[in-house]
Amino acid sequence: MKSIVRRALPSLCVPLVHMTAPVAASAQDVFWSTQSATLPTAAPLSSGDVLVEISHRFGYLSDGASDLWGLDGFVLNRLGLAYAPSDHLTIGILRSNSRDNLDLNARLAGLSADAGTIPLEFGVQTGVAWNLQEEAGDDHGGHQHVVLLDAQSDNAARNGEQADANEMQAYAQLIANAIFADRLAVGVVPTLLWNPRIESHDPETTVSVGLNGQLYLDGRWSLFGEWIISQSREDQEYDSGSFGVEIRTRGHSFKLLVTNQHQMNPTQTLAGAAEDFLDPDSWRLGFNIQRRLRF
Repeated sequence: MKSIVRRALPSLCVPLVHMTAPVAASAQDVFWSTQSATLPTAAPLSSGDVLVEISHRFGYLSDGASDLWGLDGFVLNRLGLAYAPSDHLTIGILRSNSRDNLDLNARLAGLSADAGTIPLEFGVQTGVAWNLQEEAGDDHGGHQHVVLLDAQSDNAARNGEQADANEMQAYAQLIANAIFADRLAVGVVPTLLWNPRIESHDPETTVSVGLNGQLYLDGRWSLFGEWIISQSREDQEYDSGSFGVEIRTRGHSFKLLVTNQHQMNPTQTLAGAAEDFLDPDSWRLGFNIQRRLRF
């Protein structure tokens, strides 16, 4: 337990001094948006809503001014589209150019309860993904992205027959959120993940635990962090961590973040990271933009 707490703290440390006076975080839910950096929250959409997402991950901050702190060069991106046929159910699709990962998911959210004076919100999410890139890795022109190789292979290309049998992944998540003093929102997301490492050609089922927190400074600005505790495996030895700032405007949620995880889709981030968050040389800039449309 001490090890888990020690690994989770770096992404969840926030300036708690701001909690000296209560402020209404949101009239709708514990969390402003439906996701943290990558973890889902229990915030629902309203029936008929459409959610559009654009997210990017850049190069290393440590490359400095000569590379515009990682903003030059190739960018990994994710596009998302979700629709709410009812107030609690959301059906979505995510597409990342990291391994051409295509994710189809469904989320049941906004199930509320009260534990005394602490508002609670719950949800579940499940999804399935396919990795459609013919070659393993993210070496799109060699721009600062880790190339993940099969240790049993002499090159990056996956055997066609093995790839067809092992390109699919799946996951199921429980989501529990709470808010304290109308200011500090916290979440835990235990996850069952099938086939975390597609290069192994030997699918397994693993468990990861996501932790996220958000400190509301006012009705527009907040600080957030997340940490995903995962099992160590080849090319995915480390936990994924992120921290940053969220800006909320009418209909928009914009997150500017720093992370050690260059991938974004659920089956990728839940499986672990190739680089250590505790090493600042692994940090990358990124952003998420969500736009909620109502028809």
